[in-house]
Amino acid sequence: MRHGRNDLPWQNTQDPYRVWLSEIMLQQTQVVTVRGYFTRFMERLPDVKALATATLDDVLGLWSGLGYYSRARNLHHCAQDVMALHGGVFPSSAEVLVTLPGIGRSTAAAIASLCFGERVAILDANVKRVVTRVLGFDADLAQAANERALWDAATTLLPAPKVAAATMPRYTQGMMDLGATVCLPKKPQCQACPVSAFCAATKAGDPQRYPVRTRKLKRSSQSIWLLWAQSAQGAVWLAKRPTPGVWAGLHCLPLFDSEEALHGVVPAQWHQHLRADTVFTHVLTHKDLHLHPWQLTLPDQALSWGEGRWVSADEWPALGLPAPIRKLLQRG
Repeated sequence: MRHGRNDLPWQNTQDPYRVWLSEIMLQQTQVVTVRGYFTRFMERLPDVKALATATLDDVLGLWSGLGYYSRARNLHHCAQDVMALHGGVFPSSAEVLVTLPGIGRSTAAAIASLCFGERVAILDANVKRVVTRVLGFDADLAQAANERALWDAATTLLPAPKVAAATMPRYTQGMMDLGATVCLPKKPQCQACPVSAFCAATKAGDPQRYPVRTRKLKRSSQSIWLLWAQSAQGAVWLAKRPTPGVWAGLHCLPLFDSEEALHGVVPAQWHQHLRADTVFTHVLTHKDLHLHPWQLTLPDQALSWGEGRWVSADEWPALGLPAPIRKLLQRG
């Protein structure tokens, strides 16, 4: 293709593993962030068999810092199902792909259309914006019935069935690129858009009105105290977080609901060695986490705090760690 994006590491391929991995990584995450993660992931786990046989800790380690860790857990589970249920070969139809863990309707359609030429519409956030603007679709997408109607409308825009097998990969990639680079949420580049002459929103002069969604996420906040215990040799005490819950399945410093609770698990003779670190905020999609680290440096590894273990300075960088915990430990 002469236009659009052509240099992304998951493009110019019909390998469903690469397309699937990129689609999952790009959910709620910008391309500039995904590039490096995608490359490192492919170097370590280059195919679905390698991913299926890897440990979840290895997968979470590669994913660490990318956020939304349920994606990584579903990715691992999905790879195992592809091996066990489909002989290590990704299904070629969106109808079957959507039955796999972590693969929604739009991701299934992306794999099926890009890799197998199936005539099926994708409707990720970028494409949703393109379709609603082109058609002037102003129904409230907070309502499920309107969301279904938009899927039907997107399907009417697909290439004709007789040419779909040959044209669907280019059409799907074109729609994705259009939404990502031209039909932007703010300041859309309508003058550069190849379909502006057919766009209802452009004609009406209000493209930023679309898509329409009235329901907004309610933000909340939570304060968490972290016990950052280190030995003189540089080992740190980490415990795996339970599922479900914040940072489920990741290795983490012990978390507490209050400063008193944190102090309560540390023997009295060591209280004088506790030091409050700088409080910082970690922003999630719907919640702000106010994190209060307390450092405790011990001469050896004699103390323990329930489930967990001492992890050496050589070992913890490869573990699946929440992004703010990794940054804290890297700072030392």
